[in-house]
Amino acid sequence: MKKFVVLFFGIISISCSNNPVPKPDNLLDDEVMTDILFDIAILQAADGSMPFRLTEKNIKINTYIYKKYEIDSTTYYQNQRYYAADSRKYKKMYQEVLDRLDKAKTENDSILPEGKERLK
Repeated sequence: MKKFVVLFFGIISISCSNNPVPKPDNLLDDEVMTDILFDIAILQAADGSMPFRLTEKNIKINTYIYKKYEIDSTTYYQNQRYYAADSRKYKKMYQEVLDRLDKAKTENDSILPEGKERLK
């Protein structure tokens, strides 16, 4: 019985430690995937606050991302699924995105008062 319990927990620990999603044929680097997630966050925020701006310039978020990073939809979704399956890595990537968004906001906020002064 002890051997069965040890074997059972050994199998469970091995299966839980491996990523259940197969590695994509065209695996994007962590940094590239983080860049993609950052760009998507910016574009979705722009689309949410000023949807007419993207529409009038004929910018579609997915098409823009695919062209910029020279990938196709299959590569993107396979990588998205692969990274999302590793919750620790994915959380770290999203934290990097949040940090970059905060930095960009701070930089833009510091420029904004100067722009207001020039408009007067």
